[in-house]
Parts: sequence; structure tokens; C-alpha cells
Amino acid sequence: MLLTALIFVAALSRVIPHPPNFSPIEAVALFGGAYFAKRHWALIVPLVAMFASDLVLGLVNGGIYWSYFASAGYLMVYACIALSTVLGFGLRGKVGAGRVLGYSLAGSLLFFVLTNAGVWAFGAMYPHNAAGLAAAFIAGVPFFQWTVLGTLFYAALLFGGFELLRRQVPALRAQTA
Repeated sequence: MLLTALIFVAALSRVIPHPPNFSPIEAVALFGGAYFAKRHWALIVPLVAMFASDLVLGLVNGGIYWSYFASAGYLMVYACIALSTVLGFGLRGKVGAGRVLGYSLAGSLLFFVLTNAGVWAFGAMYPHNAAGLAAAFIAGVPFFQWTVLGTLFYAALLFGGFELLRRQVPALRAQTA
């Protein structure tokens, strides 16, 4: 329950004003993958938490945000969450600052590549050729720094906070829950 609560709180932090793409998406997925013993819960909890935060954002922001639910971008983000959770399985039993840093950077890069390629492939904003793909990636570069910073920030909070809790609460000392 504690893991689920941490993930939901992090996901709901998306409602707080923040720079574009500075979000807990990748960190939440990696954290779930690293600590839930049952892989299906590792996948389900981050996806449900992000969906709940998307619903809150839709209620807060109205029509513009609701149109996001009908876009391919929405599906690409959720695919990234699932893939990053699977990536987080590689952290199981091996969580350490260096590994969390490396996996956070890999997850951020995965998110950048898939979401920008998705905008190019499924949208009408860019021509469907090599130049259009390059333009999609170039347009995403300013957001990439915020993706990395957000992932690192939330990974530090989730992994570091959980490690501190595990030191205080003996029942949490098992590697996964």
C-alpha cells in the first residue's frame, strides 16, 4: 500500500504548476518496476496513477486537455510508462544511486524518442519523411531537458524517500513488496 501511495502522490504532483515535461512519469514507472514483487502490479499501479492524474488535469484544464485523451500522443505516453516499468525491472534487488541515475536517463531518452517519433508518425504536424522526423526531434529538444530534470528529481524523491523509510521501518526492508 505504501508503494501505491507514493506513486499516486507523485503522479498527482502533475497538477502543481511546473515547466513543460517536468513530471514524475518516468520515475514513477521505474520505481514501480523496481519495487513491486508482482510484475502485473508494477505495470498497473503506475498506469492507473497516471490516468488518475490525467483525469484531474482534465477536470482542472477543461476542453484542451480532454482532447489529449483522443490523441495518439496519449497512447504513446502510456506505452512509455509501460516500457519504463519494464525497464525498472532491471533495478530489482540492485537499487543504488548510480543505477537509478542511469535508468532515469535511459527512461528519459526512451520517452523523448518514442513520444517525438509518435508525434511525427501519427500526427499531421510534420511531413512523413526523414526531414519531418528530424524536425519532430529538433522541436522536442527544448522539452527534453525538463524531462530529464523531472525524472531525476522524482527518482530522487521516490527512491531516496523509500530508502529512508526502509531504514526506519524494518517491515519495508525486503527488496520488493
